[in-house]
Amino acid sequence: MRNLKAYLYSLGLIVLLGCQAEPKPIAYGQANCTHCNMTVSDNRYGAELVNDKGKAHFFDSAECLLAYVTENQEQGQKAAYLLVTDFTKPGELTAARNAYFLQTKKLPSPMGMFLTAVTNKATATNMQQEYGGRLLTWKEALLAVQNNERPE
Repeated sequence: MRNLKAYLYSLGLIVLLGCQAEPKPIAYGQANCTHCNMTVSDNRYGAELVNDKGKAHFFDSAECLLAYVTENQEQGQKAAYLLVTDFTKPGELTAARNAYFLQTKKLPSPMGMFLTAVTNKATATNMQQEYGGRLLTWKEALLAVQNNERPE
C-alpha cells in the first residue's frame, strides 16, 4: 500500500510539473505561423504565445501575434506568455507587453507592417534616431495593427 501511495504521489507530481506553461524554442524554418500559416523563418522577428495550458503558438512576426491577440482577445488575456523577438538579439524572446516597437519603412518585417520589437527603450530610441519612424508601446502597436497603420 505504501508503494502505491508513493507511486500515485510521484505520478501526480510528474503530471503537475509536465503541464506547466513555459515558452518553447521556436523551430525557425519548420514552425508555421498560427495566424497566417507562413513558415517562421527570420529569427529577428519571431513571436510566441503560450496559452494557460502550456500550448505554444508561434508567429512569424510581432504583427501576426498582435493580430491574433486582437482577433482572439480571450486567448491574449489568458496567455501565460506573450513573447516577441528582440531584433538586436536574434532568437531571444522577450515579454511583448514590455517591448518597444519601432515602425519604420527602413526595417521591413515579414508581414509588411514594418514593426520591429526591442526590449530596451534606450536601444529602441537609438534605432529610431538611425532608421526614423515611430516608437510604439504594446498597446499602441495593438492599435496600429487593428487600424492597419503602416508607415508612409
